[in-house]
Amino acid sequence: MTQITFKQEPMTLSGSQVNEGDVAPDFTVLDNDLNAVNLSTYDGQKKLISVVPSIDTGVCDQQTRKFNEEAAQEEGVVLTISADLPFAQKRWCAANGLDNVVTLSDHKDLSFGKNYGVVMDDLRLLARSVFVLDKDNKVVYTEIVPEGTDFPDFESALAAYKNL
Repeated sequence: MTQITFKQEPMTLSGSQVNEGDVAPDFTVLDNDLNAVNLSTYDGQKKLISVVPSIDTGVCDQQTRKFNEEAAQEEGVVLTISADLPFAQKRWCAANGLDNVVTLSDHKDLSFGKNYGVVMDDLRLLARSVFVLDKDNKVVYTEIVPEGTDFPDFESALAAYKNL
C-alpha cells in the first residue's frame, strides 16, 4: 500500500501499483457523453495520462491545462482522468473553452484507480499522478505525487512523453 498525504492528512492508496516497465493494465471509464472508454480505445498511440482528484479545483485545472498545452504538438493523446462526474467534466471543458481536452470519468466503479493503485479510499477520489505509456502500452514513466495538493513533475513527465 502506498502512503501519500492530501491536504497534509495521511492517505493510503488502494489498488494495484503500476511500475515503469509494466504493460499497462486495461480500465473502463466514461467519456463526457457517458460512453465506455478503455485503454484499447487509444491503441497505437502514445499516451500521457494525467490523473487529478477533481478537475474543478485550482491545481487540477492548471495541471490539465499545462499537460494539454505542452503536449499539443506531439503525436499521441493526453487523457485527464478523475472521479468527477462526466457532466462536471463536460461543463468544465465548456466553461474554459477547451475543446480538445480529453476528460474521462472513473466515477462509476473506479476501474482506472484500482488498476493503477491510485484510489484514496477515504475520499473516493484519485490521487494526483501521471502515467506515460508508449504505443504498445508499456509504462515508461510513473509519478504518484506525495502531497495531493502539489503539482506533478511536469518537466520529467513531458520529457518521457516527447521522447517516445
